[in-house]
Amino acid sequence: MLLSPGLLLLLLSGLQAVIEAEEVRALVGSDVKLSCVYPGTDRFDLDDLFVYWQVSESNAVVTYYLPENSSTGLEDSHYKNRAHLSLDSMQQGDFSLHLRNVTPQDEQKFKCLVFRKSLELGRILEAVVTLHVAANYSMPVVSTPSRPSAEQELTFTCVSTDGYPRPSVYWINKTDNSQLDQALHNDTVSLNQRGLYDVVSVLRIPWAPSVNVGCCIENALLHQNLTGTETFIGPEAMVTDSPARPHQAGSAAVLSALAVLLAVVIVAVATGCLCRTRCPRRSYTGARFVR
Repeated sequence: MLLSPGLLLLLLSGLQAVIEAEEVRALVGSDVKLSCVYPGTDRFDLDDLFVYWQVSESNAVVTYYLPENSSTGLEDSHYKNRAHLSLDSMQQGDFSLHLRNVTPQDEQKFKCLVFRKSLELGRILEAVVTLHVAANYSMPVVSTPSRPSAEQELTFTCVSTDGYPRPSVYWINKTDNSQLDQALHNDTVSLNQRGLYDVVSVLRIPWAPSVNVGCCIENALLHQNLTGTETFIGPEAMVTDSPARPHQAGSAAVLSALAVLLAVVIVAVATGCLCRTRCPRRSYTGARFVR
């Protein structure tokens, strides 16, 4: 005797999953296939099949197949026009679910149930597929602090958007690649309208004349680690070498003056020697009378 769709769904809700088929990962906005394949080589008559895909925890119907489409409108509105089965594949024992335009809300455990009418609705296949959803975070953008005066703390802000699942956030000192204490930064992670996560992290550290930091956003599901860096150089660091420059300039001026003076002395000595060589010597003979 053929059971009504409502009674059949009640029967299905009491069943427990016995096969953990696989775990699947999909990016937000992509299409994914959740596998449910009969292990034998049998070919199936579509009029002899009842196929249901539903969410394991809530038993919400994702999509289904009934002979001659004897019932409609049972699928959950979240999956309407996004989930479908391939009739040609089902005849060959492949009852896989094709899900289009994956969203973060699709991160669920899905149950596949296949019954045969000729076996008095005996269950011939059951599989559970866990779908993990992910989305790439944007490259972190780190803003530099506005010109703080000495002895004030430095504040850096890091922003990354549209990722999934919830990330890990940490800051590093790029000078030695050491991780900064988590107590130094305050992280705000919130869901946006698309169901994705936006991250704003604010780092506060003691003032220093020169700082080079990096903000890291880690997506564990995608094995992804994005780092945005920023360098702060205070005015004091830019003029660190200036006190030595006047001393160097003064030393150069003294050396130049000494060089000029030495050259003058050398010229004078050389001129005197030349004069002694060429000029005739005269001896003093006393005063002469002039007539």
